Amino acid sequence: MSAHRMIVTGKVQGVGYRNWAVGRARVFGVTGYVRNSGKAVEVVVSGDDDAVEKMIEAMREGPATARVDHVEVHAANDAKLKGFTKRLGA
Repeated sequence: MSAHRMIVTGKVQGVGYRNWAVGRARVFGVTGYVRNSGKAVEVVVSGDDDAVEKMIEAMREGPATARVDHVEVHAANDAKLKGFTKRLGA
């Protein structure tokens, strides 16, 4: 089990990134949340190590409508989250 917090920058707001992230999380079976944070998108993800790594890689690509410039990844302590939700901005 691992948990990570990501800050995704680029053209990631107003392009369906959060909805796309929710779909990817369901595919990979991870928990956490996604929300707008300033000019970036914050993603917190928790789950099986392999699934979390797949989610991190997916966040680096983003949906076709986005342009991901950078993904900053940090270890997190959010391992007890339930489901994967889209939250309101910070």
